[in-house]
Amino acid sequence: MSFTSHIEKVREGLLQGQFISEAAVSQGIILPTLKELGWPVFDTSVVIPEFTVQNRRVDYALCHPAYKPSIFIEVKKPGTSDGADRQLFEYAFHEGVPMAILTNGQEWSFYLPGEQGRYDERRVYKLDLVDRSIDESNKRLQRYLGYKNVCSNEALKEARKDYQDIARVREIESNLPKAWAAMLKEQDSLLLDLLAERVEDFCGYKPDLDVCSQFLEKQLTSPQSSNSVTTPSIQKSDSKIKLKNQSHVEQSTQSLKSIDKYSLTYKGKVYSAKSAREVMTTLFQVLAEEDKNFLERFASRKHGKKRRYLAKNKFDLYPGRPDLAENNSFEVSPGWWLGTNYSRRNIQDIIDMALEVADLEDKNSIHANVT
Repeated sequence: MSFTSHIEKVREGLLQGQFISEAAVSQGIILPTLKELGWPVFDTSVVIPEFTVQNRRVDYALCHPAYKPSIFIEVKKPGTSDGADRQLFEYAFHEGVPMAILTNGQEWSFYLPGEQGRYDERRVYKLDLVDRSIDESNKRLQRYLGYKNVCSNEALKEARKDYQDIARVREIESNLPKAWAAMLKEQDSLLLDLLAERVEDFCGYKPDLDVCSQFLEKQLTSPQSSNSVTTPSIQKSDSKIKLKNQSHVEQSTQSLKSIDKYSLTYKGKVYSAKSAREVMTTLFQVLAEEDKNFLERFASRKHGKKRRYLAKNKFDLYPGRPDLAENNSFEVSPGWWLGTNYSRRNIQDIIDMALEVADLEDKNSIHANVT
């Protein structure tokens, strides 16, 4: 198998949520990847599992020469890795290991612990096997982790060159406008929350996230001067735009037609809903009943930038926001909580991810209508 084919296979497994534990990531991604990169994975003097450092253990020590670690690899469960860099740096500092890698199988962070700066500033590169192209993934893994490159010290030289290259600063500056445009287009739920709360600060009314979503869409399509901001028109209470503070008006003007437009159809059965959020929660309940491993696989996927769409602890859905966890979470199955504080656009993305993870044989057997 070529290395490109190997990366494609790993990406497919990640998208299907196959790797639900650290052990699964180690056996299904890390060791096969090292083997494809030329490492003698069955020689425990070169690839040492559970390497002991001060009565603690790092998952893998890659050695050259034998028994002398050149790289530490710490493996984390899919969907987790935050905070693990400090522990990994401590291991590397103690042993004088020049390169350290933190990975959950999908995201690979390459660090040079001996360089200056904060932990994140000593990260040479962050590779996402799903988001990055096959060619980029191939190039980076070979560059920093190829067995021949490590043995010749070329991998470390290249990593240091990348770390010191001032061109990275220019690249960041040139991509700032693109990043801002992407934030407006992708409409991350955190951005919508911040916008809604700031509107409430100004006028005392907190808009629904769909209002904020429509506003951001207008920012992408409406011409703006450097000193002006496009303001969306907010119609009366009988429109599709709603204010949370006017829920009593919304309820009195809601028509049967608006209720009927939200629905879930699965295997010929129609589940009526009053909102996009209800369609989403019903979908998760149906899929969880059909497949006992669905929720575990979905939880193993990469979710929002800072949030988890699904978690066993509802307070993990909105880090640092217990108020949102209390009022905007739904228990789809005993011990599993789904976040609901999302716009219709975000909800559609979550539904699409759920259907992708479910990987139903008959794609036409299910249809979720949230528009």
